[in-house]
Amino acid sequence: MMPPDRLPRAQIRRFALALVLPATLLGAMVFPLQVKTVTAQTAGGNRPLTIRSDVQEYDAKSQVVTARGNVQMSYPARQIQATAAQAQYFSKERRIDFSGNVYILQQGGNSIRAEKVTYLIDEGRFVALPQSNRQVESIYMVQDAELGGQSVKPAPKTPPLKRSN
Repeated sequence: MMPPDRLPRAQIRRFALALVLPATLLGAMVFPLQVKTVTAQTAGGNRPLTIRSDVQEYDAKSQVVTARGNVQMSYPARQIQATAAQAQYFSKERRIDFSGNVYILQQGGNSIRAEKVTYLIDEGRFVALPQSNRQVESIYMVQDAELGGQSVKPAPKTPPLKRSN
């Protein structure tokens, strides 16, 4: 075995994550009233994706983290924040399934509200589904090319329509 001071940094980080992640997730089962945090990292990019919630469970066989209750996700590398009632992080598929009053916000003001949202990490893509008989709401901040980024002046007020009797 190679001495620790000669191991590449990526191996040390993976080894540290392998030690810390199971301990963090095991703690979720012992102390369910405390807020739990899981941070997922890729070996090459080391971009943290943090999920906080009331309770978290980890299935070592499927490598799925399930977070329930007041779920908050922060992914600074992509400037994304999300809240939901539940989230499942599928580390093998590199996706997150959010459910229950999902709200996702990107820096700059773009947002999505839905009952269920799947975030495909590698594609940077969201797939949103509404509650039955409802709709998904997305808000996109669009810069008007004609105005060159200037603020828009309100439209002039039009007089009320006159009724003809």
